[in-house]
Amino acid sequence: MLMVLIGFAILVFMYVLLTFEIMHRTAVAVLTAGIVLGLNIVLRYASFEDLLMGVDMDTILLLMSMMIIVGVLSRTGFFEYVASTLLRRFHKHPLVLVAVLCSFTGFVSAFIDNVTTVLLVTPIVIEMARRIGVDPRPLLLSIVFSSNIGGTATLIGDPPNIIIGSAAKLGFMDFVRNLTPIVVADLGLYVAMAPMLYRSWFASYRTKIAAEATSLEWRPSVDRDLLRKVGIVLCIVVGLFFLEDILGYPPAIPAIIGAGIVLIFVRKRMSLEEVLDFVDWSTLVFFISMFIAIRGIEEMGVVEFIARCIASTSRDLPVLLMVVLWLSAFVSALVDNIPFVMAMIPVVKSIATMLGIDPKPLYWALSLGGCLGGNGTLVGASANIVVAGIAEKHGCYISFRTFARYGMPVMLSTVGLAAIYLILRYGL
Repeated sequence: MLMVLIGFAILVFMYVLLTFEIMHRTAVAVLTAGIVLGLNIVLRYASFEDLLMGVDMDTILLLMSMMIIVGVLSRTGFFEYVASTLLRRFHKHPLVLVAVLCSFTGFVSAFIDNVTTVLLVTPIVIEMARRIGVDPRPLLLSIVFSSNIGGTATLIGDPPNIIIGSAAKLGFMDFVRNLTPIVVADLGLYVAMAPMLYRSWFASYRTKIAAEATSLEWRPSVDRDLLRKVGIVLCIVVGLFFLEDILGYPPAIPAIIGAGIVLIFVRKRMSLEEVLDFVDWSTLVFFISMFIAIRGIEEMGVVEFIARCIASTSRDLPVLLMVVLWLSAFVSALVDNIPFVMAMIPVVKSIATMLGIDPKPLYWALSLGGCLGGNGTLVGASANIVVAGIAEKHGCYISFRTFARYGMPVMLSTVGLAAIYLILRYGL
């Protein structure tokens, strides 16, 4: 129990540093990882090698490779072209523009992992905001919220769903039938909330459009030769993502190969150093440190303690659905949802066996809480950190506090709607 309390204390310490921005989030993650490493090794709870096993190298290599591919793609003028097309069609109606971006991002995230989706969409959003002359952060927050919501809809949209599907023997269409309806409703709810969340931004947008409407008619040039080559590579990489479950390779493999081919294509246009500048090394260090920190806290028994508390709450299905949903949401907003979901799966199985009920409703509650909860804070989902890192490279800092100010209302609203859905569909 002592180690559980120490683990909770470390989590509180980390979130205090992040919330009050006492230091850069990457520095906070590195410091926390160091503390967790020291405590686990000195107290002999876990070895150095065990904690390093917590680093998901598939995620790190996938991120690095996709940053290279997307970075080179940005040099072709593709993102400027897409941004100009969207602006010419929707620039007079900011809410329609937000709705189109959210719908597109949510749909793509249902079939491609969230990180890859936001890597592709973020440069388009930044270019659009730059052309209009407005703060890009509300648009960036919109795409990351939509990505986390949309990824909940399918088996392959978010890593927790893959884990749940594998453990519970649930197929692709099981997720579509049970989760897609509420995901569509949540996405619509977010679009409806946007004018209230970003009132000043919408006012600023309309002012800019009225003053500078003619500047939106720009038609950027595109390097068609490089775009064709990189586009083909990207399409092949994305296509291979769909086959990873069938062929049994991690998603980083096609991404690494794709990045290698892109490096060959641009060798006469850019130096290796220029291409590597596309990689956001600060974000990668943040992820590595957070993986170590969360693995160490997990070894201290924090995640298991939280999961076991659920089993002792109630024997009533509606109550259990709410406990699993809301606890998963809040925990996933604070720590990586993957280890929590893994710890919760045996708990869900034992509860269902003990009560003699179908465990599937509890799995849907776990999925909705784990995925939607990622919108609560900056560290709640990988896509959040990736977008914040890209925004910072473009001179637009998204702080932990800023993200939570908008993310928490979104999380509470979407999870609240999911709660009503679960009660109406399964709890009665």
